[in-house]
Amino acid sequence: MSRIDGIDPEHASGPIARVLEAQRGTWGAPLANHLVYARRPDLFRAVRGMWSALDNDGILGAALVCLVNRRVAALNGCTF
Repeated sequence: MSRIDGIDPEHASGPIARVLEAQRGTWGAPLANHLVYARRPDLFRAVRGMWSALDNDGILGAALVCLVNRRVAALNGCTF
């Protein structure tokens, strides 16, 4: 549980709603960190821009991205 409450995904609109819906399709629910980022749309766009650039650039392979995500989650105490 985060110290800062995220938005209610049912009240999201536009690109934020589309990202949260895509996460629901992939993970079963929107990711908690994205719900917190969505409180500040500029921050949300910046974070999504970073991940989109990493995905589209191909600098990191899919397997390495998964390992990075798991490592970051572990460092944050998240059971990913």
